[in-house]
Amino acid sequence: MKVAIYGQVYQDNALEYVEELLDELKKQSATVVIEKQFKHHLSKRLNVEAYGVFSETAGLDSSFDMFVSFGGDGTILRATTFVRDLGIPIVGVNTGRLGFLSTFKKEDVRKVVQAFLQGEYSIVERSLIEVNEGVQYDEIGDLNFALNEIAVSRKDTTSMITIETHLNGEYLTSYWADGLIVSTPTGSTGYSLSCGGPVIVPTAKSLVLTPIAPHNLNARPLVISDDTVIRLKVSGREDQHLVSLDSRIATVANGTDIEIRKSDFTINMIEYTSESFLKTLRNKLLWGEDKRN
Repeated sequence: MKVAIYGQVYQDNALEYVEELLDELKKQSATVVIEKQFKHHLSKRLNVEAYGVFSETAGLDSSFDMFVSFGGDGTILRATTFVRDLGIPIVGVNTGRLGFLSTFKKEDVRKVVQAFLQGEYSIVERSLIEVNEGVQYDEIGDLNFALNEIAVSRKDTTSMITIETHLNGEYLTSYWADGLIVSTPTGSTGYSLSCGGPVIVPTAKSLVLTPIAPHNLNARPLVISDDTVIRLKVSGREDQHLVSLDSRIATVANGTDIEIRKSDFTINMIEYTSESFLKTLRNKLLWGEDKRN
């Protein structure tokens, strides 16, 4: 069994659970590698010298059975930049707050290994979206994909921007708003949901266009097929605007053609039998709290 471990270096509350996981993996004689910076952080409290390391550019390959992320949903989003198109299944141990992606309870961390070995899980493919590589996104580099959403938004101004929007070459509308979110089904419970977008099950073949504080009062979130090519062009009082891919943000000149489409690879998420997307909805959004249920 080959396992990669990753976490954010500022999360000291994860250390004891990482130690438990390492102990369980040792019992299974597993091969373990730890992200370079996270290993350095762990070494201040734990004996991790014997374990290998990996980074964004080296140390991982498709032979790994599992990638364990310690943190919240943001840590999972960062984990995808390590896994990329390698197909390594990701599981999130939740040491954060909400946890739509990182759902496994930290107190049950040993079961991450035990349930996996017993086959009590399924692999759910999560689709990604990407921006055209022809645009120079200096702050993003070759990480031009997103698991949750790609959004355009205003920069250095309190004024609205105008987002001219085309779908498969056909003009849709021009949103007068603070921005526009293009969300995957995975991201439908994130930024898009906060802006009034719908919840979509992870396996749906859809994308969502969700305007951010639109001044077009009749503008509503729009669900489209995930094979749609989306082209955006922003104008406004400032010369630049922001393009964000999950947690990565770039500054782009107004008038730039931004093309967004579904990526040609997916991210594999481990969904344990004890957990499910619907169970997560009930727990995190408090569905079913009605006393009549």
